[in-house]
Amino acid sequence: MKITSARTESFSAIRRRALTEAAGPAVARAVVAADKAGFLGLSEDDLTPQVQGALKTLMVEIDDLRAEVGRLKFKLNEAQGLADMDVLAPVLNRRAFLREIKRVAAFAQRYGSPASLVFFDLDGFKAVNDRFGHAAGDEALKAVAQRLLAHVRESDVVGRIGGDEFAVLLVQADQQTAASKAETLAAAVRDMPVQVGEWSVPLKVSYGVREIEPGADPEAALAEADAAMFLKKRTRKEA
Repeated sequence: MKITSARTESFSAIRRRALTEAAGPAVARAVVAADKAGFLGLSEDDLTPQVQGALKTLMVEIDDLRAEVGRLKFKLNEAQGLADMDVLAPVLNRRAFLREIKRVAAFAQRYGSPASLVFFDLDGFKAVNDRFGHAAGDEALKAVAQRLLAHVRESDVVGRIGGDEFAVLLVQADQQTAASKAETLAAAVRDMPVQVGEWSVPLKVSYGVREIEPGADPEAALAEADAAMFLKKRTRKEA
């Protein structure tokens, strides 16, 4: 509602509108009708023009304040969203990802719904930076994030944990389901080399999977998936 239109409304109209916004049209009609005989102990006819004018001004100021609060909430939510994102890739940062683990672990504890973590580490990523430069390394990280996002559901969560490490939070997925999905995600990364100038840079990835225990500590859950990844990588090297 624009302020100019509010200033031309009658006191009753402003009051009815405020009640409608606060409690709904039915409540507004009932309150206004019941209040016909008295508002603050007086009927509207008993209020002097000066009092009515002051009350109208107050209602307009309340409207202004409500609008300003709405704008501030929007800006706060926008800032919170930016603070949750990784500085490089279009995925959550570590802090926001840990918060999502906590939320899912609490949900699992309450409803018995399974969820799993997949921890990814890019193999030989230092060689990519050394040979092609850090700009190429950054492009590789962005590509990995985009491929992970492209192969998960909207309900799943992707985060960059740090450096060349990523994690995916799979909801409604037990250990077996998550292990199968993890291989699909790893294949999506391996099967699409990153183009750096005239060079095609292959990406290799290792992963570990852990089902999230109900009520699990987020850091502990992430550490367990990381350990599973490390064990898998070491076993592959020794084979």
